This record gives sequence, structure tokens and C-alpha cells, in this order.
Amino acid sequence: MRIAAGRGSDLLVLFAVWAGLVLLFGHASDSFLSSATLGSVANRIPALLLAATGMTLLMVTGGIDLSVGSVLGLCGAVTGVLMADAGWGLGTALAASVVLGAALGAVNGVVSVKLRLPSFIVTLGMLEIARGLAFLATHSQTKYIGAAIEGVGAPLPGLVVSPAFLVAVAVVIAGQVLLSYTVLGRQLVAVGANLEAATIAGIPVDRPRIVAHVLVGALTGLAAVFNGSRLGSADPNAGVGFELAVIAAVVVGGTSLMGGRGSVAKSFLGVLIVATLEAGLVQLGASEPVKRVVTGAVIVAAVLADSWRRRP
Repeated sequence: MRIAAGRGSDLLVLFAVWAGLVLLFGHASDSFLSSATLGSVANRIPALLLAATGMTLLMVTGGIDLSVGSVLGLCGAVTGVLMADAGWGLGTALAASVVLGAALGAVNGVVSVKLRLPSFIVTLGMLEIARGLAFLATHSQTKYIGAAIEGVGAPLPGLVVSPAFLVAVAVVIAGQVLLSYTVLGRQLVAVGANLEAATIAGIPVDRPRIVAHVLVGALTGLAAVFNGSRLGSADPNAGVGFELAVIAAVVVGGTSLMGGRGSVAKSFLGVLIVATLEAGLVQLGASEPVKRVVTGAVIVAAVLADSWRRRP
């Protein structure tokens, strides 16, 4: 069975790729290596980091969640309605968003696991359901929240990073500890490596897969609040295409699409690579189509690398 933490050499390679991109774009653009630009990159990725952490745990089991973008949109919409219309405070609205995300993840998990349905089909259905509910919750309008939420995503005094970034990094550390040093983490890897063997070994194979779906949903609910804090508002269109960025970051980080191998720490570097690539292309004036082509090429390259690594 493959270990979940991954090899140190893989981490070094990913770090070298990220550092190479930073140096490349720093050479191509005079302003890229400024603290303002790097701080902006750091403060744009907390939502992606959170969702990538949950997605890593799920993909290690061999599952996938295509609904994270729409779930982020719905949880953000509900947060906006609660804070802008119902007068809820940030803490209670954040808790509601996390609980809602976890509930949607539980639905995905129970339906796909208990009914033995492919997770990509079930979550594809949830993608449409959650997006429709987001528009219904907001009456297809953007909810402006303002200063009540903006502080979460704003740089701390004397620093270039926000509270959201620090929380996201803490979640990444917790996710890696869970995957590498807990019974649940070992079960996630075992289920993804060989479901039949895990069943014969007496592992309750349904429970860890459902828990992984719940964790993806809960972290996406938290990501929705962090995403809203950057904009000061909740848009029912938020998160369109977000699932592709999440999957790209996790795959670039070396987590196998076939399950059984993954690392939250390497997904963190995958997020940095994807975010730095996007920011660098923006600095160079690349158009949106070009950015999409480059991102797609990176995903294909990462999948090819994963296939190569799996060869006997």
C-alpha cells in the first residue's frame, strides 16, 4: 500500500517547480517579485487551499467531487442572505455555511457510497442542484455584506497575509496530520489503494469514504466565507469553474486520480503552482483563453506524470 505522506523528493521537485515559476515571472515582469504581488497571491488562495485539502482526502479514496464550485456558490449565497438580510453576525453565519457544506457533502457521500454510484455522477448532479439553490436563495442578486466580512480576507497589520490565509495553512497542516498519522487517514489510503483488500481486512470501507465527502463539503463551506471576504459580497455565480482549479491543484500536487496515493502538503504546493502560474500570466497580459489553455495543459501533464509513476 502506498503511503499517503509522499516522498520528500516529490516535495522538493514541486517546490523547485514553484520557485522556478516565481523566478521566471519575476524576470519577465519587474513588479511580480514585489511584496504586494506575492501578498496578493497568498490572499487569493485560502478558498482554494481549503477545498484542495478536502479534495485530497477524498481523491485518496478514489472518489472525486465535481460540485465544490456550486457548493461554494450556495454556501456563500446563504452567508450573504444571513448577514445582509437577516442581520446575523460573522461567527454564526460562518458556522451555518460550514454546516450546510458538510450536509451537502454528506448527501454526496451517502448517495454515492451506499447506492454504489460513481461519485463523479452524483456530484455532477449536486453541481446543478446547488447552483440552482444559490440563485433561488438570493433571487439571482448579489448580496453586499461589506466591512462585516472583509476583515477576514484583508492583510493583518504589519503583515502582507490575511487571517484567512493563516487559517487555511493551519487546515493544511491538520489535514496532513490526519492523513499521515491517524487511523482514519490510514483507512482512507487503504480504501483507495484496494477496496476489496480493505474489506477483507475488516476496514469499515463505507465510513471513511462518507467522512471524506463530508470534510470536502465542510471545508468548501468555510472556503465560501473566505471567498466572500475578498469581495465583500456574496454572488450566486461565485465558484463557477472552481472545481477545475481545485482538481488541477490536487493533481499537480501528485494525488492519484485512481486513489491510494496523495498528500495534503503536496496539494498545498500544487495550489501555489497553479496560483502563481495564473498570477504570472495576468502580469504578462495573457488573455483569459490563453490562461485556460495553459491550465488545461498543466492538468494533462500532471495526469500523464501520474500515469507514468504508476507503471510497474
